[in-house]
Formats: sequence, C-alpha cells, structure tokens
Amino acid sequence: MNLERVVFGFFIVLTLSLNVAFVAGSIEMASYHNIWILTFAIIANLVAIGLKLGDRSQTGALLLASGLVAGLLLIAARIVWIVAEPAVGGAPGPDDMADIVSIARGALVANIIATVILVGDTLLSRR
Repeated sequence: MNLERVVFGFFIVLTLSLNVAFVAGSIEMASYHNIWILTFAIIANLVAIGLKLGDRSQTGALLLASGLVAGLLLIAARIVWIVAEPAVGGAPGPDDMADIVSIARGALVANIIATVILVGDTLLSRR
C-alpha cells in the first residue's frame, strides 16, 4: 500500500465530503450552511493541492487542475460570505447565501471530477 496515495485520497474524499455537507440544504437559508464547514473544505482542498504539486503524470495534472478550480471557487465563496456579512454579526441575506452556495456547488462539481479521476486511476493501476 502506498501511503502517499492513501493520504492524498483521504484529502480528496474529505474535501468532497465537506463540500457536500456545506451545500446540503435550502439554498437561501443561512442556517443550513455552516461557515466552519466551508473553511475546513478550503483547508482540506489546499492540502490536497499541495500534495499534488510536483507530480508530472497526466493524471496528476488533471487532479491538480480540478483541485485548483475547486480551491478557487471555495475561496471565492468565502470572500463573498465575508463581503456580504452584515456588520451586526448576522448571516448573509437570502440573495447572498444563494450566490455563496451556487459558487460552492461549482466547487462540488470539480471535487466530483477529481474523485472520479482518482477512482478511475486506482482501478486502472496494476499491482
């Protein structure tokens, strides 16, 4: 068993799981979307990107590209949350929350693609 592949696979699946956990629920209701889950998804995604840097394979390039897309979109969603948050300390309004969740759903698509590539590469690899 290759420990590097296990750790990378762990972070890919963790990022996907956290992203699903964030986007689940009504799109406009801020109470369904936890800012900490979004933050942990960003951190896990950045770790996965860091683990793929330096890999010169075609699969590694695709995984890095999908990770960069997901990371960019998750960070954009977090920035929108920061900008849209009222000064009183409340959550963003329904329109802003819909934008945040929509951006995070785009990152979810990139994470699904990365997971499919990882599973496909694993199934095609020989012992």
